[in-house]
Amino acid sequence: MRRWLADTGWRHLVGFLMLAFALFPLVFVISASLNPRGTLTASATLFDGASLDNYLKLFTSSTLPYTRWFANTMIIAGATAVLTVLLAASAAYAFSRFRFRGRRLGLLGLLLVQMFPQVLGAVAIFLLMARIKGVFPGIGLGTQWGLVMVYLGGAMGVNTFLIKGFFDSIPRELDDAAKVDGATHSRVFFTIILRLGAPVLAVIGLLAFINTVNEFLVASVILQSPSEHTLAVGLYGLISERLSANWGVFAAGALIGAIPSVLLFRFLQRYIVSGLLRGSVKG
Repeated sequence: MRRWLADTGWRHLVGFLMLAFALFPLVFVISASLNPRGTLTASATLFDGASLDNYLKLFTSSTLPYTRWFANTMIIAGATAVLTVLLAASAAYAFSRFRFRGRRLGLLGLLLVQMFPQVLGAVAIFLLMARIKGVFPGIGLGTQWGLVMVYLGGAMGVNTFLIKGFFDSIPRELDDAAKVDGATHSRVFFTIILRLGAPVLAVIGLLAFINTVNEFLVASVILQSPSEHTLAVGLYGLISERLSANWGVFAAGALIGAIPSVLLFRFLQRYIVSGLLRGSVKG
């Protein structure tokens, strides 16, 4: 027993301690969501007086449009994830397969833009979207598609670099063989490159979806109507007032809002794992 503990037992002990450390915040949030008093201080005793009242309030309260916020978040996050993958993959294919003047400068420019956080451009984004609303009301300030456009512009740099690195590992002989058979660049891109690049595209799509669901600053600047809010913006209103903060409903809404991200991760897990294994073999 002592020898096993010295060889491998301590590793299990460290693993259990790290697992408990990682799961405790989640358990505390679940306990807070089941606390009918709606405070965090009353959650010192986990699951004391557990009740589903907070979850019922999310879907029955006339002053809390949680269902609307959830639908807005899924629409915005889904559109952002899909369009981010398509745009970044298209740009990465151009940088990976073509040689043109300004190619290196364009790559450096994309990298340079990503060095500045979005919070520095919050005022500029607001003014720009206000001007756009006067010309194109459908994608201007206060619209969900306007928010999607902002997200797409901020996601091009790093994603293009990641996808380009993966596309560079795909043999060019496949492109040449398809072109000999009469395939165009668009056919090569959609039928060969995108299929072989599915692992990295799954990672990019998953990260884009999760980041959009969790993003608060830009969404709070662009979306002005309460009916257009996302979960991050809408739930923040439940705890923004110190004297009327309802942490129980906030915790319940946050847990339900996290379910789509977990399900998407489970669905894309096999692609992510295959991408990691392929990268390790080629490395």
